[in-house]
Amino acid sequence: MTTRTNALPLVAGRWALDPAHSSVGFAIRHLGVSKVRGRFTAFQAELVVGETLADSAITAEVDIASIDTGNRDRDAHVLAPDLLDVEKRPTMSFRSTALSGEGADWTMDGELTIGEVTRPISFTVEFGGVEDVFDGSRHAGFEATGQIRRSDFGISFGMAEAMLGDVVKIQLDVQFVEP
Repeated sequence: MTTRTNALPLVAGRWALDPAHSSVGFAIRHLGVSKVRGRFTAFQAELVVGETLADSAITAEVDIASIDTGNRDRDAHVLAPDLLDVEKRPTMSFRSTALSGEGADWTMDGELTIGEVTRPISFTVEFGGVEDVFDGSRHAGFEATGQIRRSDFGISFGMAEAMLGDVVKIQLDVQFVEP
């Protein structure tokens, strides 16, 4: 018999990330007139579904050096000491502190750590459902959006601060595989 939480139609246990069908993206204003969009190509996450929603949690870690904005020169500059400083901040990590909602609409609160700074963050989550795949596995899909202020994490752009927006919008599209 499978056990499901009282709020999500998910089997209790550790759900593994399906990296081939998941993405971690972001957007930030440039010069105040347009947005630069990018993604991180190396990340891991795990969804632990408990017997109740309060017993469920999500953790994730992103390799900051895997940034891809579609421009190698820009990526190198973003990773340099005057912005992200990948030597000081090699990863960013997330751990959920609360999950709430019903149906397709959820909220995930948690803590995001970049370097040595940890701040609260809230994501609006859309639960896409659970589907059986041709190989017999079952996948659950989620889309999550949130935002942070880079200044809250001590990330500045020096004398060119006005060129780069402070708000970073985060877009997660993830699939997890049933245990």
